[in-house]
Amino acid sequence: MPKSATQTAPLYDVHPGVAKVQKWVADLKPSTGRSLNEWITLLKKDGPKDYHSRRAWLKSKHKLGTNSAWWIAERAEGKGGEEDSPEKYLATAVKYVEDQYAGRKSALRPIYDQLLSLARSLGPDVKACPCKTMVPLYRNHVFAQLKPATNTRFDLGLCFTTYKGKLPKRLIDTGGLAKKDRITHRIELSSPAQIDSDLTRWLRAAYDLDA
Repeated sequence: MPKSATQTAPLYDVHPGVAKVQKWVADLKPSTGRSLNEWITLLKKDGPKDYHSRRAWLKSKHKLGTNSAWWIAERAEGKGGEEDSPEKYLATAVKYVEDQYAGRKSALRPIYDQLLSLARSLGPDVKACPCKTMVPLYRNHVFAQLKPATNTRFDLGLCFTTYKGKLPKRLIDTGGLAKKDRITHRIELSSPAQIDSDLTRWLRAAYDLDA
């Protein structure tokens, strides 16, 4: 059935972490004996009252892993459910971006919008999956990152973990290679006018490396 004229594609894509969280929720009872809601009920009834003590209690008394203890403690406080389903994530993703460019960082929004459009034009397999402080761009893995670094500086992060040639000074080394972070270089921007053919070439190079 064709889409109606009022239907549009989602602005963003579902973060890979959503599938991980959904699997965790589904596997929680088979692997621990309690469902997520049952863990939350137990925590509120018998556990400590503050967040950090709750995480420690779940790990020490009930031998839960770090992620499980973290996620259960968050949900007991009514937080952290943004990735429980694709629908919740996509609704929250828009807010993540709005919050990133609120206040004094609002002047950086045109840079973000132009770079997101440029990245989308690289191919139909580009996915933009906002987090709280930045928007990573995926192909098969993260190949770039859009981040308002300060009130006046925007960072285009790029993944050149497998690049063999010499990179220009414009591409600032982030130290990511040594830290095993996919974002190894960044280009600093303060104006949309700096989004030029040179930048486009390096963004495409990062995209091509993730083929």
